[in-house]
Amino acid sequence: MTTINILNLKCNGCANTIKKGLGSLDGIKEIKVNLESFYVKIDSIDESVIQNVKTKLASMGYPEVGDVNTLMHKAKSVVSCATGRISK
Repeated sequence: MTTINILNLKCNGCANTIKKGLGSLDGIKEIKVNLESFYVKIDSIDESVIQNVKTKLASMGYPEVGDVNTLMHKAKSVVSCATGRISK
């Protein structure tokens, strides 16, 4: 499992959106989101898959810790959060 620490993770709505979004990527067998420690774990060791996951997370508003957390990321995470709450 590969752990990616992320920003802007707030609630189960965020977690649902992340799981759904990452579930559309090839090469991932399992996705775990930890709300208390702000990380995503994926079952993949393929570096290209991991990079695709990081790119997808940032596009949904959840950049990796250490990356720039722009106003756009923050806004997207709010929308992702709301969408995740609705589409349970």
